[in-house]
Amino acid sequence: MKTNAGPPTLSKPVITLIWIALLGVTTVLFNGLLDDINNPNKELTITLNDAGNKEVILERNRYGHYVASGEINNQPVEFLLDTGATLVAIPEHIAQQLNLKKGQAFQSQTANGTSQSYATTIERLTLGGIVMTNVPASISSGMEFDEILLGMSFLKHLHLTQQGKQLTISVPD
Repeated sequence: MKTNAGPPTLSKPVITLIWIALLGVTTVLFNGLLDDINNPNKELTITLNDAGNKEVILERNRYGHYVASGEINNQPVEFLLDTGATLVAIPEHIAQQLNLKKGQAFQSQTANGTSQSYATTIERLTLGGIVMTNVPASISSGMEFDEILLGMSFLKHLHLTQQGKQLTISVPD
């Protein structure tokens, strides 16, 4: 005669492995979501406006900033647009990864106070198909975050138009 012993039970190690796998998948999904919230402009495309000029449209992130993916010397980076920055400002740890050379040292004023910076030149800076060469920049020792401040040494050559939560960057004639 058969007796129904009920469904098989899982051992503690198997249950532990299942929980670890679920936590791992949740962590990966949550980190991806946070990354998308911080930078909604990972995949930039360039279009032509009515005048035939190149333009890129950026979406503001939930914090009110324009963060966008781009390239410095053909290496991927993240930019934070900063019209208050005179130069493109690169944190020192990122400048090392990009193999940028430190030039003349100078003091720079930031929101966090005075810090040591070094002049440098970016051979090629790309933002969604907008490419500039020989862009003046600074390597900043006081910056601990992972975004590069996209300052006026790049932006002054472009037209910026903000409307709602979008910033349109266009290349003038």
